[in-house]
Amino acid sequence: MENKKNIMECETVDLNLQNKTVVIIDQTKLPGRTEMIELKTAQEIWDAIYLLKVRGAPAIGVAAAFGIYILADAIKDETYAGFLAEFQKQKEYLDSARPTAANLSWALKRMEKVVLDNSDKAVSEIKELLKLESIAIKEEDVWVCKTIGEYGLSLVKPGDGILTHCNAGQLATSKYGTATAPIYLGQERGYNFHVYADETRPLLQGARLTSYELHSAGVDVTLICDNMSATVMKNGWVNAVFVGCDRVAANGDTANKIGTSVVATVAKRYNVPVYICAPTSTIDMNTATGADIHIEQRPAEEVTEMWYKERMAPEGVKVFNPAFDVTDHDLIAGIVTEYGIAYAPYTESLAGIFKKKKEAQKK
Repeated sequence: MENKKNIMECETVDLNLQNKTVVIIDQTKLPGRTEMIELKTAQEIWDAIYLLKVRGAPAIGVAAAFGIYILADAIKDETYAGFLAEFQKQKEYLDSARPTAANLSWALKRMEKVVLDNSDKAVSEIKELLKLESIAIKEEDVWVCKTIGEYGLSLVKPGDGILTHCNAGQLATSKYGTATAPIYLGQERGYNFHVYADETRPLLQGARLTSYELHSAGVDVTLICDNMSATVMKNGWVNAVFVGCDRVAANGDTANKIGTSVVATVAKRYNVPVYICAPTSTIDMNTATGADIHIEQRPAEEVTEMWYKERMAPEGVKVFNPAFDVTDHDLIAGIVTEYGIAYAPYTESLAGIFKKKKEAQKK
């Protein structure tokens, strides 16, 4: 169904309990068309994640949580062993959709833990607990993003120029975004930021999504091609770079949308600090360095044909199309989480962030 509301008034990911469906904005149709679609089957949910109808690490995690609940609720086997076997089969299937995004596996493991921790309960009770857990994951995402925004806002001042790459905005989360959270909070408080949004080839998330949502929210935003970031930084128009990420390694290396490492390298040259906005759910302390992060390879057609009326590359030419690149930790000024800002050396500071999180959860 097409929705005429302002994009900022739409829920990026939602749960329709009446229809037992996951409701998302089909982001492949933006900005020309705002279309809400409902997902019910495992194939529909998997396709939505793989085809980037829902995208952004936090939003993928919320969609996965809602999705596995919907699939679990439809399981007919009332024995615990049978239910668990089918649940884990569906969980592994959904987990295969986007291998680089840490939040996908994180959310699915969190939902699986509900099943494993309640083996003494009836299947009907476990299904109810799964529903509550999926809703909690979304509610926590809103809190996480706003808190990241508060910490991020402390790193900039009114009137600053901010550059961002890809989309780590409201369309990538439940609300506020991660990299855009400081921007939205600043907008509410009259900071009057000027934002430069990289177009983000080849899928153009910066052009189609970030510039669209920021413009819809009334933010002063300028769209630039990816190869223009050095120019705006050299001109002194950028005071900070805020980007999201799909996975953070224990040493502070981060995997984000392809081109992020280029932005970070250029920013280092012009003394512009680069801040990674990352929920702790995106930080993988079991991944030692960026070299250990599996990088998803996307279809060649995204480079040669997508967005063009006619093919823009010769037939048969080889195409290398990694979805992400790794930004080395020495290019990063700080990693902004919901439990504070981590600074180098990241192996120590990230461990400290998780210690703070554990202490907060005990209260």
